[in-house]
Amino acid sequence: MTAHSWQKSSFSADAANCVYVAAIPDGTVAIRESDEPDVVLTMQPDGFRALLHGVKAGEFDHLTA
Repeated sequence: MTAHSWQKSSFSADAANCVYVAAIPDGTVAIRESDEPDVVLTMQPDGFRALLHGVKAGEFDHLTA
């Protein structure tokens, strides 16, 4: 995999479950989780924006234990 400039979420702090985001040169956005760094999700910026809005609005809160 190509090396990307990953940025860690500011909400991750020093926790073990960190979310990283990278802008890919082809215009897509990549996200990964620190526990499985080889698993990378890529999406278009509009999809990433929709994901962020959903997370902030609590649309996925029912998925947490």
